[in-house]
Amino acid sequence: MTTTAAAPYTFWLAGRPAAGAESFEVTNPWDGSLVARVGVPSRAQVEEAVAAAAAVQREFAATPAHVRASALDHVAKRLAERAEEIARLITAENGKPVKWSRAEVGRAVSVFRWAAEEARRFNGGQAQRLDTDPGGVGRLALTRRFGRGPVLGIAPFNFPLNLVAHKVAPAIAVGAPIILKPAPATPLSALVLGEILAEAGGLPAGAWSVLPVPNDEMPALVQDPRLPVISFTGSDTVGHAIRDSVPRKHVTLELGGNAAAVVLADWSSERDLEWASTRIATFANYQGGQSCISVQRVIADASVYDALVEKVVAKVRAQVTGDPADDATDVGPLVNEAAAERVAHWVDDAVAKGAKLLTGGERDGAGYAPTVLADLPDDAILARAEAFGPVLSLHRVNGADEAFAAVNDSRYGLQTGVFTHDIQLAFRAHRELEVGGVIIGDAPSYRADQMPYGGVKDSGTGREGVKYAMEDYTYERVLVLTGLDL
Repeated sequence: MTTTAAAPYTFWLAGRPAAGAESFEVTNPWDGSLVARVGVPSRAQVEEAVAAAAAVQREFAATPAHVRASALDHVAKRLAERAEEIARLITAENGKPVKWSRAEVGRAVSVFRWAAEEARRFNGGQAQRLDTDPGGVGRLALTRRFGRGPVLGIAPFNFPLNLVAHKVAPAIAVGAPIILKPAPATPLSALVLGEILAEAGGLPAGAWSVLPVPNDEMPALVQDPRLPVISFTGSDTVGHAIRDSVPRKHVTLELGGNAAAVVLADWSSERDLEWASTRIATFANYQGGQSCISVQRVIADASVYDALVEKVVAKVRAQVTGDPADDATDVGPLVNEAAAERVAHWVDDAVAKGAKLLTGGERDGAGYAPTVLADLPDDAILARAEAFGPVLSLHRVNGADEAFAAVNDSRYGLQTGVFTHDIQLAFRAHRELEVGGVIIGDAPSYRADQMPYGGVKDSGTGREGVKYAMEDYTYERVLVLTGLDL
């Protein structure tokens, strides 16, 4: 897609390009430069997209699996072919280092590839004989899944391509029309994805739209009864408000976290501590900390605490900050200066209340230096809130009991990393930790895009991961056949 400062990006209305009478600017968080202007859909255009989605839902659901799979295969192929271009675009609009943008494109390729594969095998049905009781003689139940209806997908800024992919790909795979609303700060990746989808062809008009609707125009779209499914990724405040406003809709929420990395006593060798400290330092800072599963808390057994702290601090200091377009950069700016100011305020609050600042603690525009805190008091904002910035805190505990209790002492529950070699402790962690995922031997930030992903408590409801989102967009319907000679 080509654009100039004088020619805003078009958006995608019922599968075709459309221009808005108004536009907004997308700027680079690193230097404030103009990346592009983006057209804003009018209310009439939004209505047209919703009406098209509602009108096409039966037709789209009835499309052969190979048609949907072919479109998804095309997207995976074209994303791979345009990977460097799109990675550079992600970095320009989001500010994440280009090496992490490349990784994001690679993950999106996998999401569409998985969706194509799942589209080919999804909904084959499950047969169940019912003659287990006398009244069921000659009866067979066939259970298949059918779409709940058109989906409203609301995506965040921190993974502007891959989290869009996690909403769009499953919807296409099951034949559910989707209206995708990208984040205002980072709409360009989603609009390029629309361009690639349009190339694919084969999908009926109205099957998908990409609409950069302003946030203040969203309540009406959320309330629209023609969009019975909402998939939202973002802050818990907004997510809960959406769910509370539409109690009769099917709402999936992927919200925040304050993910913990637990290092237990048996993870004590030099090699162990090198691995743990490297993974902790990397994944506390890898998107500027702007990831729901970035490491925010390190909970370490007293027997390994001092050695671990020394290594973590050294590795955090070694993170290369600077221009995100530079291949050598590990940590770029936050999405905007307001985000960096908020992080600075929360760190200052923690230090004022008694936390020890071991490194970092400095803001430069939208950038915030990778920061490590120790002795974080319970009344500090950072002790309870999601930092969503390059900040981690270190906590000393005695044994697994205290460690697991500390993990659970949070209103969030997304993922936890547990560094242990003890298989019994691994299964105990899986049993006791109140989170959606437990990662053994690594940071909590690991996510494979085909596995179920989501949280409990204030971290959300429902699960993503291609197959699991497909199930979320559909429901079971039973067909009972009678008079069969089984």
